[in-house]
Amino acid sequence: MIVITAASGQLGRLVIDSLLQKLPANEIVAAVRNPDRAKDLAARGIQVRHADYDQPETLLTALQGADKLLMISSSEVGRRVPQHRAVIDAAQRACVKLLAYTSILHADTSPLPLAAEHKETESILRASGIPFVLLRNGWYTENYLASIPAALQHGVYLGSAGEGRIASAARADYAAAAAAVLTLDQQAGRVHELAGDAAYTLAELAAEIAQQAGKPVAYKNLPEAEFRSVLIGAGLPEGLATLLAESDVGASKDGLFDDSRQLSQLIGRPTSPLAPLVRAALQ
Repeated sequence: MIVITAASGQLGRLVIDSLLQKLPANEIVAAVRNPDRAKDLAARGIQVRHADYDQPETLLTALQGADKLLMISSSEVGRRVPQHRAVIDAAQRACVKLLAYTSILHADTSPLPLAAEHKETESILRASGIPFVLLRNGWYTENYLASIPAALQHGVYLGSAGEGRIASAARADYAAAAAAVLTLDQQAGRVHELAGDAAYTLAELAAEIAQQAGKPVAYKNLPEAEFRSVLIGAGLPEGLATLLAESDVGASKDGLFDDSRQLSQLIGRPTSPLAPLVRAALQ
């Protein structure tokens, strides 16, 4: 039996979609904070269990009988380490045979401040004695496509990534990789550095948006503090604005670049190209 935490989130749902192409529904458990949000998964024959990273007592119950566990990293930056530790402790007690964790690209050397909690989680995993596999995910292309409406409105795509090359991939690509790892043999101990087949700068992304939209869009590189202020002014919470600005600066240092093509090798197909994703976002 395979248990997926945070299964009602965007990545979790896509992982389940991929798993259903390989396994019957009764072999998959969706562990979610709010079971009411997962009624559609239950309707597909998937067992839904309550699992809240902040309520450790729910985790052991959710993991009972699990052979494999996909621990999708918490979205609560700054609180991830204790939350992840609670899941790992429950996995130990439940005798999970393999724990897959969605970490960040090159977590041990990444210049992104966001990597710190992932790196610490990896250390906790190593000390736990649980067989584990690391899915070091690069950036989701969707993270950048979300800025297309503002870019078209103002004719400028803002960022702090400079000339850094970004090897992003679609969220569905990373979900397919997770499903592959959960259904392949001999994954314990492996570290998968996962990124898109092709890389681009934000200036190249802006040019692609402009070409497809038929409107002028130029990339404007801003200092980190200024970009953060712009994001806050646009209505983003301060924490998210800081995360995005810091991540862009990390990208300028090639923190989101990898050319090993491990992701496409793992999923058995090329990763989703940028142009069709931009086209879909414009529709």
